[in-house]
Amino acid sequence: MRVLVQDSPFDLAAEMTGFGGDGMGAIVTFTGVVRNNDRGDLVAMDIEHYPGMTQSALTRIATEASARWSLGDVLVIHRHGRLEPGEQIMMVATASRHRKDAFEAAEFLMDYLKSRAPFWKKEITRDSADWVAARDEDEAALGRW
Repeated sequence: MRVLVQDSPFDLAAEMTGFGGDGMGAIVTFTGVVRNNDRGDLVAMDIEHYPGMTQSALTRIATEASARWSLGDVLVIHRHGRLEPGEQIMMVATASRHRKDAFEAAEFLMDYLKSRAPFWKKEITRDSADWVAARDEDEAALGRW
């Protein structure tokens, strides 16, 4: 299991080299990118965090996924700092002998990272800079776990 919190970009192909190991029949990956807002005027997303707290929280979430599903490997990468639309913001990868565990664990990780990871996001547009509020649908997604 690896959990990385970093400001630098990551290379999905390089991260997947050797991931999972022998005996794994399924590897599921998800990469999130900064999307433009509905008005199309997003300049950047500024993501802030407290390093020790963030690393600990993400590790707890990844450890819980490993305990709930039969996983051979887990990778979580989340970036911070100033990111522009189209840039990679995060990724999760899960490896398991069977696809069901890999898919469910990846979805669990994505849902919990979206709502429980201690990051603060500010949308910077041409005209303003506003903190992003928590969304009810992200909280509701946790109900299935």
